[in-house]
Amino acid sequence: MKLTINAERFLLIGHILSMAFGLAGLLLVLPNAEFVANLPEFGKTAFAWSMAGGGVAYMLLGMAAVAVYAYRNLGVWHWLAFMLPSIGLSLGSELLGTSTGFPFGHYRYLSGLGYKISGLVPFTIPLSWFYLGLSAYLLARAGLASRQMPNWLRYVGAIALGSLLLTSWDFVLDPAMSQTTMPFWVWEQPGAFFGMPYQNFAGWFGTGVVFMSVATLLWMVKPMNLPQNRLGLPLAMYLGNFGFATIMSLAAGIYIPVLLGLISGVIPAIALYQMASTSAGEAIAHSDDAQTTDLNEQFPVGAMPK
Repeated sequence: MKLTINAERFLLIGHILSMAFGLAGLLLVLPNAEFVANLPEFGKTAFAWSMAGGGVAYMLLGMAAVAVYAYRNLGVWHWLAFMLPSIGLSLGSELLGTSTGFPFGHYRYLSGLGYKISGLVPFTIPLSWFYLGLSAYLLARAGLASRQMPNWLRYVGAIALGSLLLTSWDFVLDPAMSQTTMPFWVWEQPGAFFGMPYQNFAGWFGTGVVFMSVATLLWMVKPMNLPQNRLGLPLAMYLGNFGFATIMSLAAGIYIPVLLGLISGVIPAIALYQMASTSAGEAIAHSDDAQTTDLNEQFPVGAMPK
């Protein structure tokens, strides 16, 4: 158990540091060609590697961190029952999107995110759907677990909220990553939302709904205990990636998507985290009270064993 906890922390820290390193390269180093030219050979090699493999590294570390977290807190069945549909179905959506323009609009990936499946979609992209998707879904599912409502409504609400959190991240990510100094994808069908079609967000929300619905049904096969008091990693993963996209957007002079993302993504994510934590704390308090009552019934005052 201690080994997996340490691995989880190491991978999360590596994920965040690699994002910070990537931001420094994209926003500080890359625009200053003179600085790069004056670097020693070792520095030039490191910079070249970071530009070629930095995006791959941070996505692999993010996927690994969430996979270890899910294995430790959810168990093998629930981990794989979310990971496999999220990766498989998102890859299908991305391949369809880059081939036909449905469901996101017409776009294509450039270099910088690793080997492209079928020459179209970097293999890292479905991994990011998994680790951000599970983080968003767990926050929504655990936050709603304490609400008094029918189970079916709680499940539908978690799918809708999880997909909204996922889409809110894209509000900020997509404009930044397609308009940075070194873009990672380009829109061949420019749209009204900072160069993107509104269809893109419908595609994001719809893809999230599909794979979260499949995972919800698969999770019903086996009982599970939601980690309501252990949501630090999902929240850190969501906020860290949102922060990365925010800095990229602000550096490009893009502000409105950041505001939208804060309202529809960050604030709900923190609120759901607080709801889950409060519920977990109350459950522990009730458990302690029940144990105390049980002891008092077994050993009335004046009759406690010495």
